[in-house]
Amino acid sequence: MQIKRLIKPLIPRSAVNFVRTATVARRLGLLLPWLQSWKGSGRKIRFGTEYGGWTIPNDRLKSGSICYCVGCGEDISFDLELIRRYSCAVYGFDPTPRSIEFVRHATVDVPNYRFADVGVWDRDGTVRFFAPRDSQHVSHSITNLQSTDSYIEVPTRRLRDILRDNNHARLDLLKLDIEGAENTVLRTILDDQIPIDILLVEFDELGFPTPARLAQIKESIRALFQHGYQLFNIAGSNFTFVFAGTTTDRATMRVVPAVLAQK
Repeated sequence: MQIKRLIKPLIPRSAVNFVRTATVARRLGLLLPWLQSWKGSGRKIRFGTEYGGWTIPNDRLKSGSICYCVGCGEDISFDLELIRRYSCAVYGFDPTPRSIEFVRHATVDVPNYRFADVGVWDRDGTVRFFAPRDSQHVSHSITNLQSTDSYIEVPTRRLRDILRDNNHARLDLLKLDIEGAENTVLRTILDDQIPIDILLVEFDELGFPTPARLAQIKESIRALFQHGYQLFNIAGSNFTFVFAGTTTDRATMRVVPAVLAQK
């Protein structure tokens, strides 16, 4: 144990991250797609802090892009960097009281940032939002990821209804960092056929793995592949997918949101 403590600081963080990511890819049966994603290394750009950062393609966003970042916590460095680099509109969503206070303070002078204190789920309503085990941590979970008893009640919206209310037909980027709720929300996105160019997903259940949870993650990724998405990057439990369907697929998907209000 003493030797491990002495050696650990000498190992480059990049090497540690590589091993962690390789382990995740192997566990999910994604070694080949992950290796193939290296071919796009020249197009990869990372925004945000080490904790809150994400890797995206460097050639898909512009000033008119619409980006939704769901799950803010107390680190919106990625969101703010999107605005700084592209002058695009970013919409943040988080119903956690500490997050609400943090985000509103951090964005008071950022006109391109719009914030809603709601959770994104599979329906409009009110749900229990379970606290983390460590009271110092901010992230709560609709699915009770950490199996705790303490909770608050928060409002939720289905993503298609948020888009409808914001008069958005599609998204250029969606980030989901929602503490175990991602698989359910991904299913609604595919069921509602919401067109999204860049999809960022943190599969938080990888930090609390069970056979059932791993199977659910695999099923979510399989469904994304079947709907025209490709794996662009993995960094630990953070996954970047890009829509790479055919022109016909994209044209078909883009007419669907026009009738979402009728559902």
